[in-house]
Amino acid sequence: MSNRIYIFDTTLRDGEQVPGCQLNTIEKIEVAKALEKLGVDVIEAGFPVSSPGDFQSVVEISKAVSNPTICALTRSVEKDIDVAAEALKYAKKGRIHTGIGTSDYHIKHKFNSTRDEIIERAVKAVKYARKFVDDVEFYAEDAGRSDNEFLARVIEAVVKAGATVCNIPDTTGYCLPHQYGEKIAYLMNNVPNIDKTILSTHCHNDLGLATANTLAGISNGARQVEVTINGIGERAGNTSLEEVVMAIKCHQDLAFENNIDSKQLNGISKLVSTLMNMPVQANKAIVGKNAFAHSSGIHQDGVLKNRENYEIIDPADVGVDESAIVLTARSGRAALKHRLEVLGFTFSKEKIDEYYEKFLIMADKRRELTNDDLMMLVGEEKNKDKKIKLKFLQVTSISSVKPTAIVHLDINGVTFESTATGNGPVDAAIKAVKKIIPDTEKVTMNEYLIQGVSKGSDDFCKVHMGLEKDSKLIRGFSSSSDIVTASVEAYLDALNKI
Repeated sequence: MSNRIYIFDTTLRDGEQVPGCQLNTIEKIEVAKALEKLGVDVIEAGFPVSSPGDFQSVVEISKAVSNPTICALTRSVEKDIDVAAEALKYAKKGRIHTGIGTSDYHIKHKFNSTRDEIIERAVKAVKYARKFVDDVEFYAEDAGRSDNEFLARVIEAVVKAGATVCNIPDTTGYCLPHQYGEKIAYLMNNVPNIDKTILSTHCHNDLGLATANTLAGISNGARQVEVTINGIGERAGNTSLEEVVMAIKCHQDLAFENNIDSKQLNGISKLVSTLMNMPVQANKAIVGKNAFAHSSGIHQDGVLKNRENYEIIDPADVGVDESAIVLTARSGRAALKHRLEVLGFTFSKEKIDEYYEKFLIMADKRRELTNDDLMMLVGEEKNKDKKIKLKFLQVTSISSVKPTAIVHLDINGVTFESTATGNGPVDAAIKAVKKIIPDTEKVTMNEYLIQGVSKGSDDFCKVHMGLEKDSKLIRGFSSSSDIVTASVEAYLDALNKI
């Protein structure tokens, strides 16, 4: 048996059934082109009979992509199949995906039918679909809860009728991995003409087992997997494409092959998330923002010494630039030293120890420290060669009275003091600085931007300020928990550059 695994992506059909995540035709084409670039074998483009929009999307996707097979879903109803065939007329390679429920739940409570009648309807649908296309996939809905012996009878009959692929869905996400694997193995061993078809997995994630069940399926003989980007889909979602692909890649002893370019995974994950307005959970395997993030000091030290100490996947293999060393109160000295070096600072071990104590105090106040926080932490190093330094700042602001600022500046080692009032605290402080440095009369402030860095009552802010002198714009920057202090230091930063 070949170890080639065909990747059947149903993001645009089963995935798009998530309430509030519907895409228009243009957006579907964008996703379809990205799926083609990713290397999927089959794109299930929609359920044409369900709406004019779905019909048109299948038509336009058929025109827009060339390499993947374009698949259209139907029920075991002739009108559904007629409409699907019409929608697929422009497809370079078209497939009709038809089927019917095979569990006793569906037979009795959905169709009010019998097992024999279900087989008859299944065979009739497959034969009818084969009049339009050579590639017909049959789905046995709720196969996960279907009796294996009856399921084998159904599969044997539809293969004889011309089904080239047989989909064995765990529609309700009921199966445990060993149960689903045994179901596939039973079909492989008990359907006489199984060699004339390809068994496909289609697992839902109601118990969080969709990926495990899919891997159990291919381990027992299935050679097509039906998946979605980010694992989206009805209820708890479908099997995640990226999880299956990377599980296969990590476990090369399985010797399975597929055509997916894994470096495209992070990009297409973001595309689908953005277009469907459906954020990816932070701890989502492979594509979550924390998938390659380390905050524990022990893990950070291990990763910095050798990535493989704590990562089984190279981030670059899925399109992520690098692992993230997240600075929190649990981070160690190695992580702090690494981030400071990335920012261009090199310190002795003694200095790192000194900064680490200050770092922990700052980290206890906030969940995560940014590069801006570290710049503040080592600000004295950054500012030691500047001619003008802020030594003291006090602003008094009382209702109905103009704010007053007292400023002490260190200029080349000499301290100067000044007091000024203004229309606001920042205006008063800047005017006090201008009194000390007369040349500022020739300087015009053209830019002033405040941005929040953290959240809460102790919010840190960044201030960007642009000063113009002799037609040249010089920008200053600072950050602080106090807006006035950050504004004055940004002003001084620009003055020092002037």
